[in-house]
Amino acid sequence: MGVYYTLSGNEDEEPVADAGAAEEFETPAPPAWRSKRQQKRTVQGRFLGCLLGGAVGDALGAPVEFMKRTEILRRFGPKGITQYAPAYGGIGTITDDTQMTLFTAEGLIRGWVRGCFKGITTYSGVTAHAYLRWLQTQGERPTCDIDFGTDEPGWLFQQRQLHSRRAPGNTCLSALRAMNSLGEPARNDSKGCGGVMRVAPVGLFAWRMRQYESPQDAFRLGTELAALTHGHPTGALTGGVLAVLILALTDGASLREALAAAKLLLRAEPGFEETLRAIEMAEELADSGLPHEEAIARLGQGWIAEEALAISIYCALVARNFKHGVILAVNHDGDSDSTGAIVGNLLGAMHGVKAIPAEWLEPLELRDVITELAEDLYAFKDWAIGEYSDNAELNQRIWRKYPGF
Repeated sequence: MGVYYTLSGNEDEEPVADAGAAEEFETPAPPAWRSKRQQKRTVQGRFLGCLLGGAVGDALGAPVEFMKRTEILRRFGPKGITQYAPAYGGIGTITDDTQMTLFTAEGLIRGWVRGCFKGITTYSGVTAHAYLRWLQTQGERPTCDIDFGTDEPGWLFQQRQLHSRRAPGNTCLSALRAMNSLGEPARNDSKGCGGVMRVAPVGLFAWRMRQYESPQDAFRLGTELAALTHGHPTGALTGGVLAVLILALTDGASLREALAAAKLLLRAEPGFEETLRAIEMAEELADSGLPHEEAIARLGQGWIAEEALAISIYCALVARNFKHGVILAVNHDGDSDSTGAIVGNLLGAMHGVKAIPAEWLEPLELRDVITELAEDLYAFKDWAIGEYSDNAELNQRIWRKYPGF
């Protein structure tokens, strides 16, 4: 997805002329699921649901991230944690999972803006630059000499609440510190969940680019972005799987259809076996009738990528609704905020923003910022910007908000 494609239109929208971006013409394969005809507002609700749902799951899991299930039940009662509790000095506060997800979304938009103005772009490289800005919000810098464009920092970096350490993953920090060039894969063998937990925006972006007709592109980009910090095949391929799941769900597929499409792509990749086993175990356990807490314990604790993905898939499969699925996903022994975030992404994309309980949305930290970013992630394709645009004010405004580097 480092180039632009001309893809089929959506019945709800007018085609938009591409102002200045280089194009490569390609006929994408049809999606491996049955697309649904959806109204524009339905898809916009899925975009909002995915990003806000992920943040809600992250915030619910944040206070119990490092607690055993027995500790959670002892502190919060027999149902576990079901409402926000204090974490990082507030209620409804997000962690590094949502921080990095937001920088993923911003990086993808800035990649598109770059293509419009400069005629060439690379989404993995521009998003890597976004991750280095996230690294700055954590009070650190990479060892390489990369221009951060301090005179044009962009809108997201200027959100002061993001400049706060929320238990960032050591692998993400060390890999970004060591990055020598934008877009290069990490030189480690980590398969922690810090790669997969941040890539849901890839599926939304791919849908909006009309890449839903070519899910292998979403899979590739999700894998590449996870691999920026996690060098083990499982640490990267899980990112590709989640990107395709979000893409398919946004397109109206069922979760079972989405899983079938993702597994088909996964099997074509070297080193796929570990991730595939985890996904299939989640599917089997969802059909087994085992008590949820026992099934989740069998899938692991979620600190590593395939376990976080498997727990999230299991919870999404058995969930009666958004609230039920997210509560299941955070009340276990392991990485509660990451599994809560991924389940929130999945269920939010499936059911839309209206499925998220109001009592979770209202106090959510940075809710307005997350909403605006989700809206821009849907709207960017309609921005008539670039070298050949005659709207100088729009060009200036979008470049100031999402400078293309």
